Amino acid sequence: MYPSIKRFFDFLASAVVLLLLLPIFLPIAMLLRLTGEGAVIYLQERVGLKNKIFNIWKFATMLKNSPNLGTGDVTLKEDPRVLPMGKFLRKTKINELPQLVNILRGDMSIVGARPLMKVSFDSYNNQVKSLIYNTRPGLTGIGSVVFRDEESLIDQSDIPPREFYEKYIIPHKGELEIWYQKNISFGTDLLIISLTVWVILFSKSQLVYRIFPSLPKRHF
Repeated sequence: MYPSIKRFFDFLASAVVLLLLLPIFLPIAMLLRLTGEGAVIYLQERVGLKNKIFNIWKFATMLKNSPNLGTGDVTLKEDPRVLPMGKFLRKTKINELPQLVNILRGDMSIVGARPLMKVSFDSYNNQVKSLIYNTRPGLTGIGSVVFRDEESLIDQSDIPPREFYEKYIIPHKGELEIWYQKNISFGTDLLIISLTVWVILFSKSQLVYRIFPSLPKRHF
């Protein structure tokens, strides 16, 4: 029953928010057009519902060829591939808002596991890969809340970014997403939406562990 209710809520909320944000999207689009490489929207293949590939929408914050440059799909805190407006858009998560189109289309949900590039998805073990996208991937999710500081973690590590990502971040994200699949509910989703706003404002907050005591703890 909940998946049907969730899809209705996703469609209604994304349509309303897109209309409300249109006055903000227009000046952002103009500034992006006049800076960087001139691209406004960046489309990228991601793994989605039932492990099928779809194109995710984002504001263009990095060089077009960034997946083939530097650290690939792993983004550093001071990544040289980020365009002039990109740092602000990424820090505020405004760059993610065009994914409301994906939600409207049914590719994504407001809350769910973040849709990964296939190279990162393939780093999960078979158990995680078989479960993580049984529901639609999300604009936000428990992994996004816990790993609000992901870029800083990678940047501060003493080992290469890709190695750190695969050795520490991916396994723990897998645990978090399995937890979400076991605890999915309307109440859980509302709390994750609220926590997403909270960690944008207070990035070092550990409130998520008080709200969800059974959440797997991060030890790095």
